[in-house]
Amino acid sequence: MLSMRRLLASGAALLLLSGITSAIELDLDNPASIRSAASTIAHGMMSYYSGNETGQVPGLLPKPPYYWWEAGAMFGSLIDYWYYTGDTTYNDNVMQAMLFQVGEGVDYEPRNQTSNLGNDDQSFWAMSAMSAAELKFPNPPPNEPQWLALVQAVFNRQASRWDTSTCGGGLRWQAVSINAGYNYKNTIANGPFAAIAARLGAYTQNQTYFEWAERSWDWMSRIGLINEACQVFDGSEADKLNCTQVDQTQWTYNAGIMLLTAATMWNQTTGDVQAKWGTRVSGLLGANMAFFRNQTIMYEVSCEINFAPSKGVCNTDQHSFKAYLSRWYAATTKLAPWTAPTILPLLRSSATAAAAACSGGSDGVTCPSRWWMAWDGEYGVGQQMSALEVIQSNLIQSVAGPVSNKTGGTSQGNPNAGMGVGQIKPPTAITAKDKGGAGALTAIWLVIMLGGSWFMISD
Repeated sequence: MLSMRRLLASGAALLLLSGITSAIELDLDNPASIRSAASTIAHGMMSYYSGNETGQVPGLLPKPPYYWWEAGAMFGSLIDYWYYTGDTTYNDNVMQAMLFQVGEGVDYEPRNQTSNLGNDDQSFWAMSAMSAAELKFPNPPPNEPQWLALVQAVFNRQASRWDTSTCGGGLRWQAVSINAGYNYKNTIANGPFAAIAARLGAYTQNQTYFEWAERSWDWMSRIGLINEACQVFDGSEADKLNCTQVDQTQWTYNAGIMLLTAATMWNQTTGDVQAKWGTRVSGLLGANMAFFRNQTIMYEVSCEINFAPSKGVCNTDQHSFKAYLSRWYAATTKLAPWTAPTILPLLRSSATAAAAACSGGSDGVTCPSRWWMAWDGEYGVGQQMSALEVIQSNLIQSVAGPVSNKTGGTSQGNPNAGMGVGQIKPPTAITAKDKGGAGALTAIWLVIMLGGSWFMISD
């Protein structure tokens, strides 16, 4: 929004010229202070959203620069905001947007998003719907799609796209063969699928979902997206390299979604199987310390540390990634309570830093990308969302954990949603026709892969 950018830029300039600094006041020992800080940040985040205005499209953020998926993630943060604070200010906006974007097949595949529809994009909307079911967010009217059924529809659609024609399995990044990136199999397509499967299993106790979560995790480990040290990497080219080389870039949201999956599976298993998942949870928590500067403040290590004096190299999407690590760290403490002594201090120190860094704009409380330095001049939906999630996550000990359909959950499901009549489909291979659209991109990926641009982030 041009007016918002001008307002923030002019406000920041005035604050600098006057020598006045501001920040969000936050006392983490006072729940009312946390709620107030979260309210301030949520208000700033929603200032970018106009989908609730006459003549605008519900559920969409301005594009450019924001893609469809980030709006779905944003509404998930507002579901969390309601969960933590009890404030219903944005509930109607969430309900309207989440239902308007379900698409013609009621599976979060709207036709007008086909040109950039990734499996990950669809999953972020589904994960927001899953949170609505688990956290008992108000259900839609009876004549509208229901949260649980929407998630089941997405799961079924993605299970049908499980591709054994390359790499021995896995989901491709893109859902449509003509889209850029269709030849790439990555963590952010497969990790959310595994997490959705695990969470559906926990909610419904349908063992098929748990089996898919196991299958997805094992496949990711087999091709090296998760290594023995529990580091989580980005992805691999499928069509020419058959996933034999892995992009070892590490992102907070990839590590976070695998932690959530492992914690959910630990919570739902016993004996040796539970011990296996517990080892994975512990390993991920150890490896994820790479995302905490000086083992204290959360940061996006792959793009925040290489920057010019005033600008970083994180793109619009990446500015939001810390929101999801914060969200899933907090959720993990409910699923695997023994992780709380490790996780809660990190959320606390990161929240303190974020609140202090939210000192820009004309209001003096706009949030930046980097929390480990003074106001960096970068702002937007992702920055607001990240600060919101890390601060409100400090209320996790005062709220109940996720429910299931046996422990108070009321969301109605449909195990056949998204697939017509029948049972959950087994994996199906992608045809030669489907693969045709990825040919032009393969050469690009090969240049990147073979050019040695891949790197590992060390602890």
